[in-house]
Amino acid sequence: MLKGIPEILSPDLMKTLMEMGHGDEIVLADGNFPAASHAQRLIRSDGHNIPDLLEAILTFLPLDRYVEQPIALMDVVPGDNVNPTIWNEYYNIVNKENIQDVSFEKMERFEFYQRAKSAYAIVATSEKALYANIILKKGVI
Repeated sequence: MLKGIPEILSPDLMKTLMEMGHGDEIVLADGNFPAASHAQRLIRSDGHNIPDLLEAILTFLPLDRYVEQPIALMDVVPGDNVNPTIWNEYYNIVNKENIQDVSFEKMERFEFYQRAKSAYAIVATSEKALYANIILKKGVI
């Protein structure tokens, strides 16, 4: 055990965060996301939700300040009558952890899938909220 590392962050996830370089991306995927078929590196985080993971990860992971939108969300499919309230949780967590407001990109579903395939890693969670998938781009310290 180490001091100061939230227990929600597994050794594999911490190792991955440390391996990532500037501009690398990590996907936090909800329980419906096809994580195994899209991942170069798959990290299982079963039993955990994305807001708790996001809060823990952002204590260590700097977001990329050299891009306009260092965070991407999967946008609602047209005609799908869903209001992803989880996005408000994300905004609150991200903006609490950062000195300045961070802008979020919304991506069409299949564009999000393509981007996820090139991400450094995908973290498969048990998140039940719809449209909860989120991509984080790592910055520098």
